Amino acid sequence: MGCGTNILTDVPVLKNYIDGDWCDSESKELRDVVNPATGEIIAKVPMSTADETNSAIESANNAFERWRVTIPVSRARYFFDLKNLMEENFESLAQWIVKENGKTIDEARGEVRRGIECVEVSTGIPSLMMGVNSEDIAIGIDEMLIRQPLGVFFALAPFNFPNMVPLWFLPFAVAVGNTYIVKPSPQTPISQVKLFELFDELDFPPGVVNLVHGDVEVANVLLDSPDTKGVSFVGSTPVGKLVYERASKSGKRAQVQGGAKNFLLVMPDADLERTASALMTSCYGCAGERCLAGSVILVFEEIHEPLMKQLVEMARMIKVGNGLDEGIQMGPVISAKAKERVEWYIDQGVKEGATLVLDGRSIEVERYPDGFFIGPTIFDNVTPEMTIAKEEIFGPVMSIMNVKGFDEAIDIIHANPYGNASSIFTSSGKWSREFQYRVQAGNVGINVGIVAPVAHFPFSGMKDSFFGTLHGQGEDAIRFFTESKVVITRWF
Repeated sequence: MGCGTNILTDVPVLKNYIDGDWCDSESKELRDVVNPATGEIIAKVPMSTADETNSAIESANNAFERWRVTIPVSRARYFFDLKNLMEENFESLAQWIVKENGKTIDEARGEVRRGIECVEVSTGIPSLMMGVNSEDIAIGIDEMLIRQPLGVFFALAPFNFPNMVPLWFLPFAVAVGNTYIVKPSPQTPISQVKLFELFDELDFPPGVVNLVHGDVEVANVLLDSPDTKGVSFVGSTPVGKLVYERASKSGKRAQVQGGAKNFLLVMPDADLERTASALMTSCYGCAGERCLAGSVILVFEEIHEPLMKQLVEMARMIKVGNGLDEGIQMGPVISAKAKERVEWYIDQGVKEGATLVLDGRSIEVERYPDGFFIGPTIFDNVTPEMTIAKEEIFGPVMSIMNVKGFDEAIDIIHANPYGNASSIFTSSGKWSREFQYRVQAGNVGINVGIVAPVAHFPFSGMKDSFFGTLHGQGEDAIRFFTESKVVITRWF
């Protein structure tokens, strides 16, 4: 395995980062990394071998004891420096997200900013991992709880937020004293390569942070290894269930963020203009390829027509194109396969009797005939039993469903197996409190369309949207990446 400096050329073959070095993979299987706006191949990514994956695990395992005894203040300083490097390279990091993922440059900048926020929170680790103590639990006996790192953790990352999602986990895990391995999505691996180039500049001790490209084989090696302690996964629910089951069988900790079907309830007293604007961003931001995207809009009959009019007018005005071009508001979906999948759902909606008010399938984007574009799409007269009302589409498709009352809306939301996010739009404190109290969703919005927790709060989820106990980010992350050790002391 040859190691050297990683330099992205016109169509590079990406390298792994193991034990502090950039290393060529020995794998003969290479996959194309494609710019979804242009169809251009911008890199080749290797599907790394089991031996290479085990090498990363061994490196991380060997580094753990040295890193663990590094005092928390010193560990935190690496992340102060990482934050500064990310700020210096902010625009470049954002542009790479656009090139490999397709989202707009403003959306990519938002992603980098959210990743930086996670790094910022991790710099407070000397305080965040402090334990608790109690004097005189009995005569002459004291008790305390201390938090200790466990060893090697890893992330199985998704394509839709290639820079940010690993930063939900890695800074917290490493700052508390663990070592870490990231397996990025083979569809969008460059963002992690660029991030690890910054890690390399910081001279982390070899083995503390590692990057291994690949797909199922790499994931399975990481999941089955007796030397890995836990996994953080973000992706679809079917795959997430398999990851959770496999991790649990080998005694690992697991935090598994699955899919979503997010319902947004618009009450009759809502501010319709502001609500319509929030729904646009929720349903069509990042081309609908995010687990917090709005999907089904629940509306009362008396506001159906005025709201629908505003939604259609605003959706028609969304400018679709290459996210690096000026004024673009929505980019392509990730791949030709993803485009076919979204178009299939639109076909199903029509077949099952929904009214296709705005059809994004026929959109043509000037100068980019090979891009994977779908325009904003709106269905009306959607009913709960329809496929588009039940399944995660992961594309720019909005479904409008009428409800007769608040309780009916809650019942519809609860009948769906997912529970990632849900929002209510209202001017009533009574209804907003009732909604947040009753709705079965981990992330709840009150007049907010995208319920994205900031870095010092956990990214929650319920039902089939999350498997595990402790979520990513915030205090949950600290608890996930440490063991609570209780010490009871008596001196004679």
